[in-house]
Amino acid sequence: MVGFGVTFSPLVPGYVLWAACGVALLLAIMLFVVRSRGAGVRAVALALMVLALANPSLTREDREPLTSVAVVVVDKSPSQNFAGRTEQTEAARAALAERLGRIPNLDVRFVEAGEADGETDGTRLFAALGAALADVPPDRVAGAIMLTDGRVHDIPDDAAALGFSAPVHGLITGTANERDRRVVLVTTPRFGIVGQVQTVVYRIEDQGVRGTPAQVTVRRDGELVDRRTVMPGNTVNAQIQIPHAGPNIVEIEAAPLEGELTTVNNRAVVSIDGVRDKLRVLLVSGEPHAGERSWRNLLKADASVDLVHFTILRPPEKQDGTPINELSLIAFPTRELFQQKINEFHLIIFDRYARQGVLPIIYFDNIARYVREGGAVLVAAGPDYASPTSLWRTPLDQILPAEPSGLTTETAYRAALTDPGKRHPVTRGLEGADSSPPKWSRWFRLVDTKASTGTSVMEGPDNKPVLVLSREGEGRVGLLLSDHIWLWARGFEGGGPHLDLMRRLSHWLMKQPDLEEEALRLVVRGRVLLVERQTMADSVNEVTLTLPSGARQNITLSAGEPGLWRGTVKATELGLWRATDGKLNALINVGPANPREFAEVTSTTEALRPLAAATGGDVRRLTETTGLNLPRIVAMRSSDTFRGDDWIGLKMRDASVVRGIGVLPVFAGLLGLLLLVGALAATWAREGR
Repeated sequence: MVGFGVTFSPLVPGYVLWAACGVALLLAIMLFVVRSRGAGVRAVALALMVLALANPSLTREDREPLTSVAVVVVDKSPSQNFAGRTEQTEAARAALAERLGRIPNLDVRFVEAGEADGETDGTRLFAALGAALADVPPDRVAGAIMLTDGRVHDIPDDAAALGFSAPVHGLITGTANERDRRVVLVTTPRFGIVGQVQTVVYRIEDQGVRGTPAQVTVRRDGELVDRRTVMPGNTVNAQIQIPHAGPNIVEIEAAPLEGELTTVNNRAVVSIDGVRDKLRVLLVSGEPHAGERSWRNLLKADASVDLVHFTILRPPEKQDGTPINELSLIAFPTRELFQQKINEFHLIIFDRYARQGVLPIIYFDNIARYVREGGAVLVAAGPDYASPTSLWRTPLDQILPAEPSGLTTETAYRAALTDPGKRHPVTRGLEGADSSPPKWSRWFRLVDTKASTGTSVMEGPDNKPVLVLSREGEGRVGLLLSDHIWLWARGFEGGGPHLDLMRRLSHWLMKQPDLEEEALRLVVRGRVLLVERQTMADSVNEVTLTLPSGARQNITLSAGEPGLWRGTVKATELGLWRATDGKLNALINVGPANPREFAEVTSTTEALRPLAAATGGDVRRLTETTGLNLPRIVAMRSSDTFRGDDWIGLKMRDASVVRGIGVLPVFAGLLGLLLLVGALAATWAREGR
């Protein structure tokens, strides 16, 4: 394609050129006013002189026309998998490729968007459109065609945000009479105090049908908490008890609607993080000793722990004649602590405590009952446990996991992990435990025991238990058979992991979920879902994963650290994932609690219509009649409307690129000389007549 034009490169400054134009114009007017002979020829000569100062040039451009670009965005989001939409999309895609291919000078780009990746929430077709046109100037864009169900979540607010002036068309899959039921969350708390109740507000919405009651089931961590019949459109309050710290997964599931598209959005998920108001710990020290401060410092350093600490400095049998009103310490409120308020404590610690007449025997009955009903007791024993006044010789013998033999071993040793201890979450992976002997300091005392009913996780010389853990009823008991853990705290011979051990031990006793011996967990790391099985056994079962879409996948776990088995899968779907190995269950929500992709799954022409109308485009269904109803594609040069009854249009562009250019100065060289001399000669000839 060849184009011609004229350009100017003035030989003088602009003001001089304009002044010359003014003078020439004034002289020409005067010539015509006085009716001078040859006024016309003289005016032409003046014009040529001024034009010579403007230095005009004739230009010729060799242009190569550029193709117009049309983009077809194909929606591959999960909602396209319902009711034959995928088949409709693929048929329309093939037909569009054939029809658009027949339009000359048109570059057609097909882009797929919306595929589930486990991170993106919602269908983002316009982001894909922008990426496809990133290398295309706006004046080459002929338009865009969206093959989608209409549920697009990144539609621009106005046409100007598109970045080009061309029509946007929507070809909608699905049918107009689709039915679906969904659960809509109205109010969802993010946090809840453990032991208290939180309220979740929800409602049921039906599309395509009215007045059909729904059976709604509410579960927390897979356990049924409520079941009722709900009318669509009514808001409902669900009272949820928060039983433990960490995520409490609440599922609200509505019974399926007859003939609905999918049951994926019949379930909504709420994750409520349980937080403890305070962990109340009662620490009773039978006598002052070097290890007492270790327990006190650990518990006082934890802001979540409310510590009540009593040290018995003067037992009842010690009478020194000091008047009561001169004592600076308060009386031990035994009745209040061990009878009236015992259930308010999450953990009771006896630190080198022996029967001294301070606690009546009936209170030990209360403590044993407190443990069976879900409480926790830790006995940090010293020589007191082997004495005739040992706690074993109280009703606590029913719950304590090891009976003292009456002997105490006084020798240097390094406490080591037993085989169960290497798997138990209280002691697994303690710093220094992976070598033999362990890289921590020695202890010098150990209370000998006869029989143990619990799990020995640490042992001393001759495989004697050092730390024994057990479960009694709903509660837990820990027995530490040495009072030398303070040597680790003081840094003797390099010290040891006293903080880790004491913290894990106390939190295991208080039922911290992360420290359960048998647990199945799901963890999301980017686009990877980690399946982790904690166990004390030598092998684990295969785990079955249930995806948010309802599909199932089996995964075989591999041994990692002692007591831990792991496996990974790609988190390709947003929503609630379930895992089970036949005994334990685990839940986790990937991405937002309720993905926008499944919030509304019925197809619609209304979402894209405002933007399409603003660009002159059209939105229509592909299956309004029997079979595929694909409109004709019309190439148009100039119009504000790109739609008709049975057709949609694309705006063809006239963009081109210059491949070569030629310039011919009019008043340069011989040609300019001939023009100027010719003008003067014509003026002289006219004067000579």
